[in-house]
Amino acid sequence: MRIGIIGAGQMARALGNGWAAAGHELRYGGRGEVREAVAFGDVTLLAVPVSALAEVLGEEDFEGRTLIDCTNAFEPDGGSMVLGEDAVAERVAELAPGARVVKAFNLCAAEVWEADERVFEGRRLAVPLCGDDAEALAAVEQLVRDLKAEPVRAGGLNRARYLEAMSAFVVGLWFAGVDARAALPPLEAAFAIPD
Repeated sequence: MRIGIIGAGQMARALGNGWAAAGHELRYGGRGEVREAVAFGDVTLLAVPVSALAEVLGEEDFEGRTLIDCTNAFEPDGGSMVLGEDAVAERVAELAPGARVVKAFNLCAAEVWEADERVFEGRRLAVPLCGDDAEALAAVEQLVRDLKAEPVRAGGLNRARYLEAMSAFVVGLWFAGVDARAALPPLEAAFAIPD
């Protein structure tokens, strides 16, 4: 695939390097080069701070293009949401009319994507996806697999708000030194029926 990447931060580089290693062609577009990145990509990754959304999306034509939103609306150190109850992904869809937006890659820090392995304690990393377009979801599923992770469809774009809130909650726990997995038992334990 040809992947345009809007952003030049750690997350953009981490995902981009993984996709390049899997054989995809990349074009990065920082401020002033967004149009070129969008025009280049079969898929475009949006990896910019929430505060820059209007600036980088407002003037571009995303009609019919798959746009991956990996942003979060919180401050990592405090975990506070900065867009109120609006999902970032829904805001992205408003700012990029015609785009086929898929929320993905927002639960893990860039360091996870920079690492060589995606299996932790015997379980492959799952990447929840929220989106409304089947073709766009299929393309992003392939990109997840190319990063050695497992895609999981988590509902329409309207459910991205829960994925974003989950990220704020989990990252807040991590910053507090708590292993967030301790709050979620393995599937076998969650549905075990006592004798």
